[in-house]
Formats: sequence, structure tokens, C-alpha cells
Amino acid sequence: MLIDIPGGSPYGIATGPDGALWFTLVHEGRVGRVIPGEAPVLHQLTPADGGPTVITPGLDGAMWFTEFQGGRVGRITAAGEVTSYEVSAPYGITAGPDGAMWFTQLQADRVGRIGPDGAITGFPVPLEGGMPSAITAGPDDALWFTVNQGNAIGRVTLSGEVTLHPLPTEGAAPVGITSGPDGALWFVEIGAGQIGRMDTSGKVTEFALPDRSSRPHAIVTGPDNALWFTEWAANRVGRITTDGAIEEHPLPAPPAPADPPKPAEPHGLTVGPDGAIWVALEAGALARIG
Repeated sequence: MLIDIPGGSPYGIATGPDGALWFTLVHEGRVGRVIPGEAPVLHQLTPADGGPTVITPGLDGAMWFTEFQGGRVGRITAAGEVTSYEVSAPYGITAGPDGAMWFTQLQADRVGRIGPDGAITGFPVPLEGGMPSAITAGPDDALWFTVNQGNAIGRVTLSGEVTLHPLPTEGAAPVGITSGPDGALWFVEIGAGQIGRMDTSGKVTEFALPDRSSRPHAIVTGPDNALWFTEWAANRVGRITTDGAIEEHPLPAPPAPADPPKPAEPHGLTVGPDGAIWVALEAGALARIG
């Protein structure tokens, strides 16, 4: 199943507390909301050149998103009301166990926190040029994040203490990360074509993909207790079990005609309100797997 987003470039996607799919349109400066079977509703951001990227539900009933180019973290309600917070180069964002929103600052080498009162604090990542990227709440009341150019996985406590765990594969360039069903952190290595697993002690296991050039981008825990991930360069979605068994699913062609045909460019993915995996295709659609 495909939901066509005419003239849009979906990048991030998440299921909201309202039972809808929310997504960012990275090149159009919009945030969209859709219930499968209904027409999408698009909310224009002002200014429109912020490059909205990752989106996630907050603990306050709203959706939170980053605008990497615009230097803002945004909050949007189901009615489309937007509140913005100015921060430098935010990328990943997630709700923390302390009721705050935690985010990475890709070019500032920091992890930030926005409290329920709107107060912003930041914590330096001790690796200049490391590019902290995606972030997730871990199983240990801490936040875990990828350090894309630093080739590491980071951990930050609620008090701001940062620890880095280097990866064994040179040039792995981790991006997406999620808390797995087995109490470990699972992440994708876009530079090495691998899926990684790290336990809370920092021990790493890596699983090579059949196509090492597929450039895995984002990863989530599925409803089947497996990990699902996008393969940006291969127009596929992959699935890996906690014991390392891998399968891959091709994505449908984008709905908009193009000559030559455009690649789907899958980026974010989420477990939808219907329990299926939904993928944001930058070529102009949301795709349901299964």
C-alpha cells in the first residue's frame, strides 16, 4: 500500500498518540499528518527552508521534530499549532525517561535537552567533528545516540554525563539507533553495510548485510520483536531477528511518473497505528510493508 504525497519529500515518520502517521517533508518545509484511507493534511512551517527531518511523539500529546537547516526544534499539536525552539543543527530527537525531549546537534557536537518548562540545556560530546546523529531512550534510564563521523555509540545520563563506545569497524558511520526487544541497542552502519548490536556494557556484535553497499539508514523495533531498517541506496526494507537472521523486502516504485524512474529513497520508518511497518519514501510517498 502506498500513500501518495504529491509534490512532497517524506523523510521522517512516526505514529502519534492520536493514531495518525506524522511525517516531515524535508525539501518543502512541511509537517504532514495522515490516517490511512484518508487524505493527508500538510502543515506549512514558517520559514519554509528549515529542512524538517526527524519526528517523534512527545510525552505531552504533541509531536516533536527537528529542522536541521533552520536550527530549530519544533512542537506541533494535532490541530497544527507549532512552537519552535532555536538550537544549532538539530537532527535526532526522542522523548526521555525524565519527561523531557532529547536531541542531537549534528554540527555542534552536543546532545541537548528541552524540559517540560521549555528550558534548554546542552551537553558536549567529547569528539570534535563526531556528528552525533540519531538518539533513542535506552533500557537503562539513559539516552543512547550514534556518532556518525566519530564511529562510535554514545550514552548520556539524565544528569548529562557522556560516555562513548567506539565501533570495531572502521568507517561504519552509524546513523539510526533504537532500543531493541532484547534489552540492547540496535543501530545501522550506513558506511559499512552492517547492522550493529550493543549491550549496555558497550559490547558490540555486527551483522553484515547481503549487499554491503545498500546504505542502511534508520531502524526500529517491530511488532514481531525483530528489528526493521531501511536500505536507502537499494530501495529496500530489511528485517533482522535478535539472533541475526536477515531478510529483505523490495519497495514499490514511487507513484509519481518520472523519466528516468526515480529511486524510492527510503529514510525513516515506524510501526504504524495498524501494527504494520510504514516507511517514508523521499521520492514522494509513504509505504506500508505487508
